[in-house]
Amino acid sequence: MAGINGAAASAAVVRWLAPGRGTQRQIWRKRLFGGLGGGVVALGGTGYAYNATTAAHYVETDDAYVGANSAVITPLYGGPAAQVLADDAQTVKQGQALVRLDDTDAQIAVAQAQANLANAQRHVQALFANDAALQAQIAARAADVQAAQANLAKARIDLARRQSLLPSGGVSADTVTSAQNAYCNAQAAEQQAQANAAAAQAAYQANHVLIAGATVDTAPEVEQAQAALDQAQVNLSRTVIRAPVDGIVTSRSVEAGQEVQPGQTLMLVVPVQQAYVDANFKEGQLAKVRPGQRVTLTSDLYGSGVKFHGTVEGFSGGTGAAFALLPAQNATGNWIKVVQRLPVRIALDPSDLAAHPLRVGLSMDVVINTAE
Repeated sequence: MAGINGAAASAAVVRWLAPGRGTQRQIWRKRLFGGLGGGVVALGGTGYAYNATTAAHYVETDDAYVGANSAVITPLYGGPAAQVLADDAQTVKQGQALVRLDDTDAQIAVAQAQANLANAQRHVQALFANDAALQAQIAARAADVQAAQANLAKARIDLARRQSLLPSGGVSADTVTSAQNAYCNAQAAEQQAQANAAAAQAAYQANHVLIAGATVDTAPEVEQAQAALDQAQVNLSRTVIRAPVDGIVTSRSVEAGQEVQPGQTLMLVVPVQQAYVDANFKEGQLAKVRPGQRVTLTSDLYGSGVKFHGTVEGFSGGTGAAFALLPAQNATGNWIKVVQRLPVRIALDPSDLAAHPLRVGLSMDVVINTAE
């Protein structure tokens, strides 16, 4: 019944507004169309005002994805994997053991380095002991020189005395000859004592150079052995591979018993609590975008009911096409302009991430307030 009444009323309005029905109807028709036109103008003005005062201060895109600076877990020391202590999707803390390598070789290397250090310390201690002994040798050889010089002086006097008595017959020629021989022997003994003293001095200097300005612990030989021991202990510690950051394990590719090599990727640790968003805005949208502006984001994972908050950190150094594996070559005759997109890095509020964790690669809707 209501439908019939509505149809009848519409038909009456049409007949009332129909042309040629009289002046009064024409007036009402003009008023009605005038009101409709005014409504359209008012609606357009409202839209323009909204766009000028509100919508123009925001830019948005749905070409945005969650990212994070994932830690690549690689061994610095090779060997068979004895234990794999983390699996995909497992949450780990910084410093937590992820993989244990067989440390037999590393333990042997540490023991050998410790023995080499002990030998080096004993050798340097012997050098310090020899230093004192060689100083005593220098003193002894100096005394030998003095004794040889005294004997040489006595032999010289004896020879001169006998030579002076030979003309008068006070001594025989044999006696003079014996004195001459004694004098020559004394000369040789004095020269030998001088040579021994020089050899003792040279031996002392050669030994002293090895320990000059050093102690047993700071001697170069000991420091070298200590460095080798430190390296061996570092290699031993590297047989336990630990998480460098808090995060979630992903892309695990190592199994127990597998031989791993330095630099080989074993797994990734994704620090989801430090996730960010790369929003790819069209170049025409970025005229008013500045670092520090506030950003509102929503995730397809949680829906529009969950709002994430962030700030613009900065812009990429180039568009995605510029750094593609095969960059576009526009220097051709058949060129068609394509609007480029520039990645904008957005830092997320840590409290939002703690309440609603995200994962790398998830889609986001991003709205930047450019009025700030």
